[in-house]
Amino acid sequence: MNKQTLSTQNAPAAIGPYSQAVKVGNLIFTSGQLPINTQSGELIADIEGATKQSLDNVKAILESAGTSMDKVVKTVVFLKDMNDFVAMNAVYATYFPTNPPARSAVQVARLPKDAVVEIEAIALAE
Repeated sequence: MNKQTLSTQNAPAAIGPYSQAVKVGNLIFTSGQLPINTQSGELIADIEGATKQSLDNVKAILESAGTSMDKVVKTVVFLKDMNDFVAMNAVYATYFPTNPPARSAVQVARLPKDAVVEIEAIALAE
């Protein structure tokens, strides 16, 4: 099975030795997406805006690969503070209004750039 690395200018560049996403077979695996605005380079700090930005970054990667958010089968949400779960969940739900993917959400000790959230996804390729 072939492995293909994926990248787009519409999502933040990798800040380490990893790819924005990898396609293997009919699956696309995104790396965790920090809430960095690609246009301004700003790290979004409020949980609602950060969740939206992280998911917009995931969406940009998937769309550049020819697929979409409705093809996401699994996500992992890393939270700086589990007290942000309800606020994150409210924004997250708007991206998956029907047939939401499987998901894990965990609190972590620290995220790169001291972000409040990081989100990764696995999606079906079109």
